Amino acid sequence: MNGFKKFLMQGNVIDLAVAVVIGAAFNAIVQSFVADLLTPLISAFGGLPDFSSLKVTIGQANFMYGNFINAVISFLMVAGVVYFLVVKPYTHLRGRNAAKVESTTRECPECLSEIRRAASRCAFCSTEVVAV
Repeated sequence: MNGFKKFLMQGNVIDLAVAVVIGAAFNAIVQSFVADLLTPLISAFGGLPDFSSLKVTIGQANFMYGNFINAVISFLMVAGVVYFLVVKPYTHLRGRNAAKVESTTRECPECLSEIRRAASRCAFCSTEVVAV
């Protein structure tokens, strides 16, 4: 029982639980954005995209491929919203912040080991290098 308690108190389990809860809440926001804002906008210009009535009947079996098309369209809309409203801005901000942080190391031109920028000699191959 002590091992189980230790497992539950690890940071990874707590982080995962928080991520699942936040992910579920974020899913509700994205679904609402797609259903309440994006789909009506598309409907205003091109009509309501509903393929649920499309089907193929073979014998007694109905293959409702229209529902699959609706699910694919919904997925693409959600993926687009997540990409353009979350991933792309986050990547842009991360890139801006990374550019501000100046590296304190560089590669040795001889052995390609990582050395300090101000070093005048490589600690690995002892080659003299020009200090930056």
